[in-house]
Amino acid sequence: MSTIAAIATATGTGGIGIIRMSGEKCFDVLKKIFIPADKKCDIDKVKGYTMKYGYIINAQTNEKIDEVLVSFFRAPKSYTTENMCEINSHGGTVVERKILEQCLLNGADLAEPGEFTKRAFLNGRIDLSQAESVIDIINAKTDKEAEASFNQLQGRLSEELENIRMELLEIMSDIEASIDYPEYDIEETTNEKALNLFNKVKDKLIKLENSFENGKILKEGVKTVIIGKPNAGKSSLLNAMLDEERAIVSDYAGTTRDTIEEFINIEGIPLKLIDTAGIRDTKDYVEKIGVEKAIHLIEEADLVIAIFDCSQKLDEEDFKILDLIKNKKNIILLNKFDLSKKNDETIKYMSNENKTVIKASMKNKMGLDNLYNKIKELFNNDELKINDGIIITNVRHKNLIHKAIENISKAQNSIKENMPIDITAICIKETLESLGEITGNNVSDDIINKIFSKFCLGK
Repeated sequence: MSTIAAIATATGTGGIGIIRMSGEKCFDVLKKIFIPADKKCDIDKVKGYTMKYGYIINAQTNEKIDEVLVSFFRAPKSYTTENMCEINSHGGTVVERKILEQCLLNGADLAEPGEFTKRAFLNGRIDLSQAESVIDIINAKTDKEAEASFNQLQGRLSEELENIRMELLEIMSDIEASIDYPEYDIEETTNEKALNLFNKVKDKLIKLENSFENGKILKEGVKTVIIGKPNAGKSSLLNAMLDEERAIVSDYAGTTRDTIEEFINIEGIPLKLIDTAGIRDTKDYVEKIGVEKAIHLIEEADLVIAIFDCSQKLDEEDFKILDLIKNKKNIILLNKFDLSKKNDETIKYMSNENKTVIKASMKNKMGLDNLYNKIKELFNNDELKINDGIIITNVRHKNLIHKAIENISKAQNSIKENMPIDITAICIKETLESLGEITGNNVSDDIINKIFSKFCLGK
């Protein structure tokens, strides 16, 4: 493989910048552009896991570019298992680009997105599920999501899948023995053993698949849709929860015509907040599209916060909203409760008909604490615990595990229906292939390239 280089730190002003190189000729490139402050230092003899102070120079003019510290990593004990170095320079776009340019001019190639982690995978240091966890750690929005991703990076999921694989291979060897030596009449014993094992394996896989519901919340957030009639206070609620003027608030009805999406974290529970157009009958074409979109989002929501003006009498549109959310996990806010003129009939009806009614005033930010407590109750943070350190957050993994469960079920049925044992063997092989796609034991180049294309440069 060629020697690659890239800037590993985020673009912009910062205290330090890191330019990373990896490959067989990494130190040959470095020797051309790095002058150690210690004149006796021989780069070829520098030990791994050490740092050297010195200067990066322009190899053509010998002009100093920056004062740096260089970290050395010797193969195979590096992130990629190749020779690696990391040039720690002063932060700033100009300096970092100048140093990267010298790396490229003196023998390195510009790394593709995720190529360092891709090499770690291809060189066998990590499997594919561990590689995917790297980008999940980088993109984590909450402590628990970061914890789940780190556990996957540590190989918890890989270990569980390997245990399952070994169990399936054990029964596979028994099945193949019964196929190769039918005269010993061991098929009945093998079938009984296989059914017991399939039940055990299936339970493990179902547990992993079910963990995706929590994993999805950790990764994507609780999809929380704010709905109500125009001027009920939806946008004011969004602004209050975000503590900023994110949405336009106006006395004119129908100000919000499209959705506004923001992400917040309530004591470890991530929420994807979606403010919607006010639900009402309208002849305005654009507003009508917004209303239809709001109704569609209710169907997809994990949580609906329905806000009503408690100073007004309930009308047909209010009852329509109540009907739309009756089968959804919901919280009802009675807004404008600070007004002296409140509609007692509205308050009484809502309090009697709904268990999750919160009296609120978006103007005074009254009721927000009660709202947050209710959200924590509905999505109990304790329920998001990472069982045995394993939780599925990746939809690709979830789909492959589901496919494996289906094949285990087929294997069970093949035995119960006295099908040829060869059919059972085929089902086991397909199960192993699905699990192998998660860890990368058997996965196409297209999938590998697609996964690593989502990474940033330098990782």
